[in-house]
Amino acid sequence: MKKLVFNFLLIITCTASHFSAQYLPKDISKADMKKANQWVDQTYNSLSQDEKLGQLFIVALYTNKGENYINQVRNIVINDKIGGLILMQDDAAREINLVNEFQQKSKVPLMIGMDAEWGLYQRINTAHKFPWAMTLGAIQDKELIYQMAAKIAEDCKRMGINWDFAPVVDVNTNPNNPIIGNRSFGSEVSNVTQSALSYANGLQDNNILAAIKHFPGHGDTSTDSHLDLPVVPHNLERLNKTELAPFKALINKGIGGVMVAHLYVPTLESGKGIPASVSKKIITDLLKDKLGYKGLIITDALNMGAVANKYKPGELDALAFKAGNDIMLFSQGVAEGKKLIQRAIDKGEISQARVEESVKKILLTKYYLGLSQYTPKSPENINYDLNNDSHTKLVQNLYSNALTLLKDEKKLLPLNSSTTYYYVPLEEAPFQTFANQLNTNSKIIIKKASEISSIPANSTVIIGFHKDNSTAYKPYKISSESKKILSDLSKNQNVILNVFGSAYALKDLDVSKVSTVLVSYENNDDSMIATADALNGKTKISGRLPVLVNEKLKPGMGIDLKSSHTK
Repeated sequence: MKKLVFNFLLIITCTASHFSAQYLPKDISKADMKKANQWVDQTYNSLSQDEKLGQLFIVALYTNKGENYINQVRNIVINDKIGGLILMQDDAAREINLVNEFQQKSKVPLMIGMDAEWGLYQRINTAHKFPWAMTLGAIQDKELIYQMAAKIAEDCKRMGINWDFAPVVDVNTNPNNPIIGNRSFGSEVSNVTQSALSYANGLQDNNILAAIKHFPGHGDTSTDSHLDLPVVPHNLERLNKTELAPFKALINKGIGGVMVAHLYVPTLESGKGIPASVSKKIITDLLKDKLGYKGLIITDALNMGAVANKYKPGELDALAFKAGNDIMLFSQGVAEGKKLIQRAIDKGEISQARVEESVKKILLTKYYLGLSQYTPKSPENINYDLNNDSHTKLVQNLYSNALTLLKDEKKLLPLNSSTTYYYVPLEEAPFQTFANQLNTNSKIIIKKASEISSIPANSTVIIGFHKDNSTAYKPYKISSESKKILSDLSKNQNVILNVFGSAYALKDLDVSKVSTVLVSYENNDDSMIATADALNGKTKISGRLPVLVNEKLKPGMGIDLKSSHTK
């Protein structure tokens, strides 16, 4: 009798899971939920087995790879009846037109995703760039991160995008991490968790799905998973305390997606060299069963070297589905993957109930995102809509709130409009915007590195370390020439050091004789304008260091400086 009751409960539980979605729109009624489930049932029952399997795949759409490539994607959409697209580079108007076309040709509306961690600029360079997560991690008022994500959601909607594969919740404990770094909110679990929750809520409250990534944690790696398989060697105690901690804190907060990394974590997966993205122990046993995650589980891109070098296209997709993923992202072999999944079903290795669970979860999420009634988007004025004054104002406020003052021993800030300052721009990136904005309120004389001997002794000298901001992955290290100039000027000048780059740039820098150190985190027009305004006393400084830089510069460090301007 007990066994019968248990089996009955098991059937109820399994059936219920078909109708659950982690993400629910705000203020949804029970009547709406009932309607959603009816649509899911009706749609699911109208699909052939081939169409059901198609829902499990998302392929990439580039507009900078030529018409032959676009035709290949068109054929996959029509013939393989896939579930969605991930928009890559480059042309926003062209992407809108293609998405409109493909949506029209799809029996089930496509889920349109994009990596837009720092806004659509990550893929579309005419869009406005928002700050990297590391910069956001310095901001103390997390409501500002919510506002940023809400604006990104608005931009996504304008493009017909439903899913932003963000935020990154990897805890960046390794300064030499080649692929996370600036994409992480920092090295402290609590800051990463709070920042990520604000980001995810900002998206999802505005009906754009979020995805926390990269499960089970990519923060302490020294290999780029786009190239090879990174190893996370830590024991269970450390994984629970650091790598897994943000996921555990966030998975019951209604976040719609979890993206699984191509990482080898021997503590969690005994099979040698098996990536998390194809590990049943990590996805089904840990994420779904032990941690109880009910949302959509999606692989990291399946074209990445960590897995693409090891498995054949199609074979990789089948392994990923078998392990517990609902969606295979950036699939390189949809037709073959479907064939192999069906073969595994026929052999009894995968149950049809498992297919139903994933497909219904996908369909329900699509319904909640408003995809049951697709409205075509217009390409008119798209570049302006993704990059205008509303973006500039918000972004400069974010940079302003991230500014972190680590020391100001001689109280050199804010600058005094009656004093003459010398400004020495160093490193490889542009600086003119900063100089121009400083000059609006203070008298600034620019000196090249070769001219520093002409600066009178006991002057106040602003040194700007301007690091290349063109991608999130550029090296942060400061050249030995710049270090020498900083050291020389610190001997007989009052130095204000401004780092327009990662806080990690200070890791092997001696700032003991430098009076004032300010971190701006990035080097672009918005960050330079925000920094100059703060130095001139127009705005307050309130950021805190988001990472452990060295033994002297620890997370949470920073000094508040009030604005000298009263409004």
